[in-house]
Amino acid sequence: MEKRGLFITFEGPDGSGKTTQIRKMAAELDRLGVPYVLTREPGGTEISDKIRTIILNPENLRLTDKTEILLYAASRSQHVEEKIEPALKDGKIVLCDRFIDASIAYQGYGLRQPVDIIRRINHFASGGLTPDRTYLIDISPQSARQRMRSRSGSPEAGVTKAPGELDRIEQREISYHQRVREGFLALYRENKQRICLINGESDADTVFQQILQDFHHFSAGF
Repeated sequence: MEKRGLFITFEGPDGSGKTTQIRKMAAELDRLGVPYVLTREPGGTEISDKIRTIILNPENLRLTDKTEILLYAASRSQHVEEKIEPALKDGKIVLCDRFIDASIAYQGYGLRQPVDIIRRINHFASGGLTPDRTYLIDISPQSARQRMRSRSGSPEAGVTKAPGELDRIEQREISYHQRVREGFLALYRENKQRICLINGESDADTVFQQILQDFHHFSAGF
């Protein structure tokens, strides 16, 4: 029986730098010659990316909270079955930018929707898949907003953003993003055996060294 791969997720508030860090990890795995898949949520497959466009488009102001929860779960279901699980069965490391923790933090804590229902919906959508290790990059909403406003825009899955432009989720009030942060920290307290908390206020290289040190310890023998 072939060895199953490792499922590693990167989480944190918008603007925390998690996407930069996951790309640094991918570069490290390239250097080591370790087979991996780099992916993200919402998205990761053609169908999931189409759902991502709906979720993040700032024009979709009438999209309800319940619909948002279900769209994230639908995108995740397709992503897990089509991309994540096959890669894990092939023995690869899967690096994923966001997973179920984000739904709990953003829709549960941020939108004040029932966390237990979000857990059940996403357990069904993911087939019960849980990350082996999660790197939670923590940053204050104020620092995150400043970073988001200063970063360069780039077209992502049909959502083209000009420099400094924010998507539908990023545009929400600072109090929402504070609740999201509180949600992530609550998840950390509940799952310290899985989640590694990283201070994201430092420069990118310093943050990555913290992640890399933990990763080498965690993945020893993989």
